[in-house]
Amino acid sequence: MSGCIVNVPGIKAGCINDDKVLTGCTVVLAEEGAVGGVDVRGAAPGTRETDLLQPLRMVESIQAVFLSGGSAYGLDAAAGVMGFLEERGKGIQAGSLTVPLVSAAVIFDLYTGESHPRPDREMGYRACEKASSDTLPQGSVGAGAGATAGKALGWNSCIKTGQGTASRKAGNIIVGALAVVNPYGDIFDREGRQIAGPISSRDGSLLNTANLMLGGDMTKEGSFVNTTLVVVATNAGLTKEGANKVAQMAHDGLARSIWPVHTLWDGDTVFALSTGNEEADWNLVGVLGAEVTRDAVESAVLNAVSVGDIPSYQHLKKHKHKKSKTK
Repeated sequence: MSGCIVNVPGIKAGCINDDKVLTGCTVVLAEEGAVGGVDVRGAAPGTRETDLLQPLRMVESIQAVFLSGGSAYGLDAAAGVMGFLEERGKGIQAGSLTVPLVSAAVIFDLYTGESHPRPDREMGYRACEKASSDTLPQGSVGAGAGATAGKALGWNSCIKTGQGTASRKAGNIIVGALAVVNPYGDIFDREGRQIAGPISSRDGSLLNTANLMLGGDMTKEGSFVNTTLVVVATNAGLTKEGANKVAQMAHDGLARSIWPVHTLWDGDTVFALSTGNEEADWNLVGVLGAEVTRDAVESAVLNAVSVGDIPSYQHLKKHKHKKSKTK
């Protein structure tokens, strides 16, 4: 896993978080405009300005995708992104006015730390101020500050996750992804090893959510508080139809790394942005989109750190290693 979504020309990304409240937001800026698409697979999404990304809508490009904690409250913070872009004259022209178009989606993190304050307009603006074309922090930061996984047995058994990013290149085509990982289900690496899920109170091992569901051992406590969000960006020249197809194919990256995925309790949403004019087969861009999505999900788990009573994968791995050495 390597690279970052900002490796795609025309893309900047920045994030900010409140470590006390354990929430935050992340913005992906395409200030000069990007053709956008979206595919919502989860049954409980919290979104803004997604309808305009459909092929039959008038608008051809947007200026940002904004991801936030705070559940539906966090959607308000997108106004800060609009304010930032408006000050710089970025957006579509509506007569004498400039109107920035910002698509957004949120995760539920209100139980991870304190439930107040939530991401607001000021936080959204500050995330934009931190946006860079050089790098983007990973782990328990930004919109992933309060992200967790494996809540089938409730909050006392979940594991800390966060946000991750990755990119790949094929010839002149660059595809990058940003993932904010907050699923109901478990997460697996490329070798099929489980790296996130409910933690056993007996021995600290990771339990299998699908097996818990089959055995009727799950609880409703972890329901309605999940969602994985992804932004895929590329320098390939895509139409709105092409961007929507890439967003659709990128969901396969979630299906390969998270199980169960796209449940009634998740709001899984993938955005796709095209910032360039490089000629490319949509299928190739979609395949790369799925691959970098998978990489970004894994990176979000491996870079996460423990917060409060919620351990990370690295913490569990280190603790297990210490136990084995003392035997």
